[in-house]
Amino acid sequence: MPLTDNRRGALYMTASMAGFAVEDVFVKAAAQGLPLGQVLLTIGLVGMLIFMGMAARQGEPLLPPAFLSRPMLIRCGFEITGRLFYGLSITLTALSTTSAILQATPLVVVAGAALVFGEKVSLQRWLAVLVGFLGVLVILRPGADFSALSLLAVVGLLGFAGRDLATRAAPKGLSNRQLGALGFAMLTAAGVILLATTGGAKVPTGVEMANLAGGTVFGVLGYHALTYAMRTGEVSAVTPFRYTRLIFAMVLAMALFGERPDLATWIGAALVVGSGIYALTRK
Repeated sequence: MPLTDNRRGALYMTASMAGFAVEDVFVKAAAQGLPLGQVLLTIGLVGMLIFMGMAARQGEPLLPPAFLSRPMLIRCGFEITGRLFYGLSITLTALSTTSAILQATPLVVVAGAALVFGEKVSLQRWLAVLVGFLGVLVILRPGADFSALSLLAVVGLLGFAGRDLATRAAPKGLSNRQLGALGFAMLTAAGVILLATTGGAKVPTGVEMANLAGGTVFGVLGYHALTYAMRTGEVSAVTPFRYTRLIFAMVLAMALFGERPDLATWIGAALVVGSGIYALTRK
């Protein structure tokens, strides 16, 4: 079959989701021996320097005036929130559960686009959003089996959804490299906030250094592939492949951390993913 723009974009998106899933594994592994704040700070700082170096090679300003615009400052606040609470969630709860909840982010973006930007959303898409939120509730299991720690992932997804919505209002003209540097700078900020709260920084061992390096490499590669994906092909054709992240995360969580998602998690994940794909492929 010919490699059309949509298929190329889908491949980039799938590669990006695989990269982010592997990054999560390295973060979770590194945080078993190091404070999470130190892990986020290290990965964020190195990733930021990598993107800054790439931007400098292209002659792009490292601190463009657009970074200080109101939409970008709001975006930064949401990104710090998302990075901080998502990091806490994958460290303190099951990776498979956190990844399943995160899949509701596009549904929140659809709802937010209608409420904040006045975009027209059909009744079918609103119903899909409601089904997706029902899936999140199934995963959270409010009642006897409810764990307050699972709310960390919910706050994280709200942060990422807010970031995506703020990006829509951001000034045009910022390159992928500049946005990458800013994104990792916010990860650095989240690490600083958390480390200042908990303390306990220490010199990492060889294995911990390897985990930090792995998290950085796959985080940068995942971000790069994501930006290419969103600029290749039609958004409605490429975006549903975000849900491949859940497949990668489930497999890695079961293989490396011995997690065994229960029936409620599988049912909730199916509702979230199914409704998300439906909402993203309908107008």
